[in-house]
Formats: sequence, structure tokens, C-alpha cells
Amino acid sequence: MRMRPTLSWTPTEDLPPGTTDLKPVADVLRTGGVLVLSGAGISTESGIPDYRGEGGSLSRHTPMTYQEFTTSGRARRRYWARSHLGWRTFGRARPNAGHRAVAAFGRHGLLAGVITQNVDGLHQAAGTDGVVELHGGLDRVVCLSCGALSPRHELARRLEEANAGFEPVAAGINPDGDADLSDEQVGDFRVLPCSVCGGILKPDVVFFGEAVPPQRVEHCRALVRAATSLLVLGSSLTVMSGLRFVRQAAQAGKPVLIVNRDPTRGDGHALTRVALPLGDALTTVAGRLGIPVDGGPTAEPVTPSAP
Repeated sequence: MRMRPTLSWTPTEDLPPGTTDLKPVADVLRTGGVLVLSGAGISTESGIPDYRGEGGSLSRHTPMTYQEFTTSGRARRRYWARSHLGWRTFGRARPNAGHRAVAAFGRHGLLAGVITQNVDGLHQAAGTDGVVELHGGLDRVVCLSCGALSPRHELARRLEEANAGFEPVAAGINPDGDADLSDEQVGDFRVLPCSVCGGILKPDVVFFGEAVPPQRVEHCRALVRAATSLLVLGSSLTVMSGLRFVRQAAQAGKPVLIVNRDPTRGDGHALTRVALPLGDALTTVAGRLGIPVDGGPTAEPVTPSAP
């Protein structure tokens, strides 16, 4: 299924208002078997902006589409210049309290898995194992001709050497690691080919308009089937790639809970939407369950109870 390049969503129905009551979230985590689905909102406290929240990057930036990237050399030059600059900042981002709380829930056996729509690798950096990167990861590069995978830092080194003196000042950075640069700033930035076959290199991420690999989708569907509930963290659920798992869980009668400050496209399927900042909300929930997030003293940690 291709990821639709849906850039905005407007509610077409009366949705229940958000709440500040974290009890339902604590209750489902206490039971265990929770599948987490995270979006860009969980990484904003790490300095990576959201797409659609207040001040989101879509107000000034249209993400690259797969079709444009594969058919236009000029588009690839613009993308790689902006992405190369953005990677310098993006690659330095560190997990925040929200990522650390999710990792702590996993260590205490409360999670059935974590699916993330993010490409920043911050869940893994926080210590969460077995994260399914629905849209891939910016720390890898793939050749569109031979399929060779290589580390992003390797390409970054090659691009530094090929573009000595490339030091523009970006207006901002986006959730896909793309920095805001004008065409004048991009200039004649040199794009490099695959070192194996000379083919076109692309970050190992799913662009807007590109298909999420079917086997990855099925793996996520299997995680939904095995979970007792679905907890959405920081996603507007605007694109179908994430919304379909919310619909699947709801149709199976599994509780769906959302922590997101703004309304989401999945609110109609949710038991509740908590409209609080994620770091504070998840740290509070962890405290109620007696689970340390940063190694501080807490009460006796909870063990999953029988459903």
C-alpha cells in the first residue's frame, strides 16, 4: 500500500475533547500486552519538530515525494543538500523523557511491541528493543539499483569531502531530517552515486507516495493481533500507514488510547485522548506504576496483571 501524500486533515465529525486524565493509560499498561504506535510528536522534546502540530514543519515545508526524487536530478540535488545539512543536527538528537519512559515500560514487560512512524532512531537510542520502523530509518542509505545498504555516516563523510565549504545556515529542520534551504543555498551541491554500482542513493526511508514494504505492514498487523491494547503516542494519524492499525485494533475490540495534544484522525476509534505533553505524561504514568524512567527512586515496580 502506498503512503498517501496527505499533508493535512480537517475533522469532519464532532470528536470527543481531549482530557488530562492519565488513569486509563496507567490501567492498560498495568495489564500489559500494550502495543505502542509512536509519531513525530514524541520526538519534539528532543528538538525535532512535528509535521502538523503547532508550529509544525508543514506550514513551511512540503516533504519530498518518491516520484519527484526518482524522476528529477534537480530534486535529488536539492534533497541531498538539505538532508546532508540536516543530518548534522538530526544525528545529534538524543532521546527525551517520552522515549525513556517507553523503554522503561518495555524493560518491565508491559509492552507487546513498539511501532514507530519516526525515522530518527530515538526509541532504539533510549534502549527499546525490537522497534519496528514503519517508515524506515535515516541512519541507513539504500541504492535504488543494486539494493546495497550502507551506513548514513559513511555517505556523510563522502559528501563532506565532495562538498568542501558547504556551510549554509538553515532556516529550520524538519521531522524527515531535511533542512530548510533556498535554491541559492543549495547551489551546485554535488550528489554522489552508489559506491558499489553507481546507482541512485536514497535514504532507507519511505517517502510520501512510496509503498511501505508489505512484509513490514503484515508484521505490524500481527503485532496488533497479538496485543491487548494500542497506545498511540504523538501521532496525528493523518496518513493511512498508521491509521490502519488503529482501525484494526478498534475493529477487533481492543482498547485504543491516544496521547497527543491536538485532535487526531483516530480519535473516533479511541477510548480516550490525553491532551498533555508526552514527556511529562509518560513520566507521570511511569511514576504511578512504580517504574523508574531515569534510574531515580520509585516504589516497587508493577508487574503485568492478568487481563
